[in-house]
Amino acid sequence: MGFSQDNLKGFVLALSSSAFIGASFIIKKKGLRRAAAASGVRAGVGGFSYLLEPLWWLGMITMIVGEVANFVAYAFAPAVLVTPLGALSIIVSAVLAHFILNEKLHQLGILGCVMCIAGSIVIVIHAPQESPITSVQEIWSMATQPAFLLYVGSVIVLVFIMIFHFAPQCGHSNVLVFTGICSFMGSLSVMSVKAVGTALKLTFEGNNQLLYPETWFFVFIVATCVITQMNYLNKALDTFNTAVVSPIYYVMFTSLTILASVIMFKDWDGQNVGSIISEICGFIVVLSGTIVLHTTREFERSSSFRGSYASLSPTLSARLCNGNGEFMKHEENLLPDEAVFFQRQEMH
Repeated sequence: MGFSQDNLKGFVLALSSSAFIGASFIIKKKGLRRAAAASGVRAGVGGFSYLLEPLWWLGMITMIVGEVANFVAYAFAPAVLVTPLGALSIIVSAVLAHFILNEKLHQLGILGCVMCIAGSIVIVIHAPQESPITSVQEIWSMATQPAFLLYVGSVIVLVFIMIFHFAPQCGHSNVLVFTGICSFMGSLSVMSVKAVGTALKLTFEGNNQLLYPETWFFVFIVATCVITQMNYLNKALDTFNTAVVSPIYYVMFTSLTILASVIMFKDWDGQNVGSIISEICGFIVVLSGTIVLHTTREFERSSSFRGSYASLSPTLSARLCNGNGEFMKHEENLLPDEAVFFQRQEMH
């Protein structure tokens, strides 16, 4: 199946989004370091001097541009294509960190980058084409079809069970609880983001969709889902190691988003079995590369952190590296922007 013009636009926007967002965290990290050097107080221990640092604001602007590009990408291309490409932002960040921040990218990390790129190429080649959408009411009819309503109902029930039953009992001991809530809500937010993006696209083309209440309902769903996601993702990052949370969240969120898109927009209708299998294989390769790359970077940071504290007493060193991720959480407090890097996956 040929690569349509809309898919090409969505692909370029998703690629640009990953580049901007990956670069933004390097710029923000440089700004954080510069602000900490000037004030003597790091952001992780309560300092806010970075708010006066132009370089940090440049990073914020770069990130916003990336998020806008990602938002618009969903208006042109299916989630099956756009969502997995979010992993490329990790590659951009890792490569730039290697050259700019002197955070060495070793052989296993390079392997992870190659896997992400190879998997993304396979997904792009076999990405499905969407049927043209002429109004937000058409998307509403897709959202209210029995199959998708069953999915939405299942998600709502599971999220309520996890929030009110499992979260109080085992939310702080089982990483799947908080990340599960984020992932399920994330799949609904992406479907609504696509609806809002398509409505705005049609509006700018002269077909005003802001007059329809369905558009504003999708906006409400986006706001509700994103707020819920951010709340529980912050809880997950505060409770567990980023090295544990980020790969699990990315795998669950991306898988559920693709499932929701296949049900709602029928992305795989009209595709042959070979193309579908190729997309799934490419997706698995991207997931594996993401896990390999992220795990490698966490290992390198942890090794560097331990080395810098080698002169401390054995008791203190053991206390820093003991318990349920206390060592890694301490490091995250030193560099908070690195944890925020993985929160942005909910927009993908």
